[in-house]
Amino acid sequence: MASRIGIGVIGMGWMGTVHSRAYAGIPARFEDEDIHPRLVMCADAVESRARKAQAKLGFEQYTTDWRKVVENPDVQAINIATPNDQHVEIVEAAAAAGKHIFCEKPVGRSPEETAAIEYAARKAGVMSFVGYNYRWAPVVQYARQFIQDGKLGDLTHYRGRFFCMYGSNPYSVLSWRFQKEYAGLGTLGDLMSHAADMSLMIVGPIKRVIANRETFIKKRPLSTPGEGTHFTTRTDGPFGDVTNEDYVGMLVQFANGAHGTLEACRVIFGPKVEMAFDVNGTKGALSWDFERMNEMKVYLPDGHESHDGYTRILSDPAHHPGHGAFNPAPGTGLGYDDLKTIEAYHFMRSIIDGKQRSPSFADALAVAEVQAAAAKSWDSGSWEDVVSLRRES
Repeated sequence: MASRIGIGVIGMGWMGTVHSRAYAGIPARFEDEDIHPRLVMCADAVESRARKAQAKLGFEQYTTDWRKVVENPDVQAINIATPNDQHVEIVEAAAAAGKHIFCEKPVGRSPEETAAIEYAARKAGVMSFVGYNYRWAPVVQYARQFIQDGKLGDLTHYRGRFFCMYGSNPYSVLSWRFQKEYAGLGTLGDLMSHAADMSLMIVGPIKRVIANRETFIKKRPLSTPGEGTHFTTRTDGPFGDVTNEDYVGMLVQFANGAHGTLEACRVIFGPKVEMAFDVNGTKGALSWDFERMNEMKVYLPDGHESHDGYTRILSDPAHHPGHGAFNPAPGTGLGYDDLKTIEAYHFMRSIIDGKQRSPSFADALAVAEVQAAAAKSWDSGSWEDVVSLRRES
């Protein structure tokens, strides 16, 4: 596979712009590798946004019809950053055209849509990737290996959460994220997908869950199509109904016997982006919070009472994967866009090597299976097993 890969980005809002910058940054950040993404075409239904993306980000062409991106012979990889209701159609078209696919989370509006998307890519034999970017923080990658090496012993407890204030203002507009028709699941699909993915990566498969939900803000002012983000506010109305959930909480039991909680909310006051986890084992513990993404707390008791407690570990290029691509200095931190660049790099490496890396659509399906069990528990009020949704036809 040639190292020069043609990229088409569909959906040029904030996230599509972030992805585009990420591809463009790969040659400079991973300068020892022969990877050269080519920004061929961008698409957005709002022409002014598509045209601006071409001019500002360096795409060769723009269009308002995403199908032209899929049909373009110079595009080998499709990057999907549209509202969730478009994902299935675009993925199926891209897979049928033999294009590799990156899709932002949540991959489907529902677990069933995610299963259809995973099947389409698997059947077509194309590489897939998902925007679970928080897993790429260098200290998180280190923590994963640290745990796999048995440094914490047998895992006993895990507490994962994603608390974010983006919807805490009742005058935040009724963007597609708050509407079941376009987003499908609310916080369970949006924020909880990150928390669930992290738990599966750190601890392993979840066996069963019991969950609840709440919609705290039931009406919001209508948004203007093509303008602003889910952080935009207006007070002049009119208002429309919020049709999916603001909050989700669940107790979880992992297949390895560990127990824990997963919790997410988009209207909570206080945390800005508290995407975080705490994990405890029989030999120690560690914790991480995206609000302080370049550090991790580790507890490894060694019998000396004078320094018994958590130690703060700072990200550094010598020990933490990915850090060195951005700077050579321990304690000099990375940011959100850097995680997206690492993410884009691994997607490109999957294509070049012809070997699927994680997180793929299979990983997204594992998250969707947890979401399906949680949603079932909302109705039953009981523990529900996490079962396979993998399609064979």
